[in-house]
Amino acid sequence: MRADTREGLIAAASNLLDAGGQEAVTLRAVAKAAGVSHNAPYHYFASRSALLAAVAQTDLRDVTDALLAMASGDADPRTALKAAAAFLARSARKHPARYRLMFSDPALMPPNEALEQAAVAAFQAFGTFVSRYQAGCGGVHLDTAKLAGLIYAALHGQIDLELGGRAKGAEGLNDTAAMMDLLLDLIAR
Repeated sequence: MRADTREGLIAAASNLLDAGGQEAVTLRAVAKAAGVSHNAPYHYFASRSALLAAVAQTDLRDVTDALLAMASGDADPRTALKAAAAFLARSARKHPARYRLMFSDPALMPPNEALEQAAVAAFQAFGTFVSRYQAGCGGVHLDTAKLAGLIYAALHGQIDLELGGRAKGAEGLNDTAAMMDLLLDLIAR
């Protein structure tokens, strides 16, 4: 198996996702975009779902790497956590179809241990920021994993509302940063 061909197919699928959503990603279209024969994807991926899982896994690794790089900074814990949330929101706005693939549609992909591990690693990287925030607050006495899960779920819910066009200013749902401020203030009480 040639890694460069496999990576080229994943990159082509990512570009097709960005340009036309999940409907644009067919194995034939990916092969054409990657400049390989129409049968080549089948040498690397058993199905379209397996290819989409590889795209999601790659993107989750990129998210994890970016969050870990951010975590190495010396910003105060609240600012760092808000920056991590803002990074995820920006990434979702830049690549909405890939974001939805990573975080919203597990039915598209068969169970996959590598994908599950990539998702857990991304969550754990985000949890690093929550743990630091919790330690810096002094008054927060919650299980760190549960607190990280709550913040992660609220953040992804906010992003999903925004991507779906359902985040309206009149409803108070239009600003991820403001939502994070409110949530962090409530947690610190």
